[in-house]
Amino acid sequence: MNSPASESQPARTTAKPRTVFQTVFGLPKSPSLDPFRRELQAESITVRIRWFGLCVGYLYVNIVDRVSGQPELNAMLTLGALYALMDTLASIRGRILLSEYRIGISLMEALFIGLLCYFDQGVESPFRFYYFLSLLVCAIRHSPALTFSTFGLHSVSYIVLGVFASKGSPEDFVTIVLTLVFLGWAVWAIIALTGLLKAAGQRMFVLNEELKQNQKTLEQRISTRTKELQESQALLVQQEKQAAFGLLAAGIAHEVGNPLASISSIVQMLSRRNQDDYVKERLHMVDGQLQRIQRTLRELVGFSRPTNQQATSVDVHAAINEAMNIAKYYKRWKGKTVSTELAQGLPLIRSVYDQLVQVLLNLILNALDATEEGATITLTTQLIAEDGATPARISILIRDEGHGISENAQIQIFQPYFTTKSTGTGLGLFVCRQLVQQTLRGEIRLVNSSTSGTTFEVLLPVA
Repeated sequence: MNSPASESQPARTTAKPRTVFQTVFGLPKSPSLDPFRRELQAESITVRIRWFGLCVGYLYVNIVDRVSGQPELNAMLTLGALYALMDTLASIRGRILLSEYRIGISLMEALFIGLLCYFDQGVESPFRFYYFLSLLVCAIRHSPALTFSTFGLHSVSYIVLGVFASKGSPEDFVTIVLTLVFLGWAVWAIIALTGLLKAAGQRMFVLNEELKQNQKTLEQRISTRTKELQESQALLVQQEKQAAFGLLAAGIAHEVGNPLASISSIVQMLSRRNQDDYVKERLHMVDGQLQRIQRTLRELVGFSRPTNQQATSVDVHAAINEAMNIAKYYKRWKGKTVSTELAQGLPLIRSVYDQLVQVLLNLILNALDATEEGATITLTTQLIAEDGATPARISILIRDEGHGISENAQIQIFQPYFTTKSTGTGLGLFVCRQLVQQTLRGEIRLVNSSTSGTTFEVLLPVA
């Protein structure tokens, strides 16, 4: 069956904008910055910070000459490396290590850093800067409240360290006080900075979602406008074809009609002058065939003339008969049976007669193309009574015994430029749908289709 083609829209890929959070910390671009993904990205940053601190710690412990404490420090750094390794593996798998015990991790880090300082140089140990790294990690990963709690734990850890490892000199007291002051200042600055970055990242996430939504809306509008343009182009092509066919038919009728009229006049003159019954009978048969040719030319010119767009009272059966009279000249009519089962007493409908004939003719021609010799095509009409909000309608069924339409093609049969015929244009059913919906104010649909045949239905409202 003749049907139109849908054009698949090419898949569009758009680059996602990088957020401030991604740009500052060098994170890869991601499809969306949802909260869990942002937390995982923060985890990847903290993992790098941990490994950086551990590497520096190993270099400091093993390069700088020291009297004692080197085995203890290496053992503790190794323990920290094992934890960092587990944290790295969890981050690679998209998980957060011990996410339910975050305050416990802060307590563990406070104890870990305090012991490192204790086995090194006490309150003056360079390992006290690990407190700053720990607070930076906590501010990136967690909320300000948890960061302040971590600051409290680190302060307690450093004060306890001063009690057990300090020599009680004024220099140690000044070191403890200044370290705590700078630690507090660092907490405030880090929380303010990370809060700003998180807010900017969240804002960029919202803007990115809005951008994707606007892009989706724009693509939908472009797709809709493209489809409308394609359908308008298909209608224009069909109208141009009909206009060209009309000009060709008018020219053929003119060129053939004049010689036929002359031949018919000569035959009639010979018939009046000749008294032989046998000759007169043969001349009468010739004249009948000439009139048949002239009648065919008139029907051809009548069908190809500009269609009348004026709605009038239309007899559906008259439109069916005219469509069949035109279709009988189609080359594939031969060897097939076209029957009708027309309901009696159908009311007239308010419609455009020429457009209805065009729709029915196209459906009949499609049925003829889909069937082989010996097959039957049946046209059936019936009145569907009013049902609630649905007004009364006239149903026109066109059944054939053809090869049917595949399931994939059934989805696209009313799309422009889609056809299952080797010589089809893909405009027949598309134009039928446009005419039925827009001009005839009705509905056309594929009722069923299988290897044993296909049935189309045209539903027209009864005024």
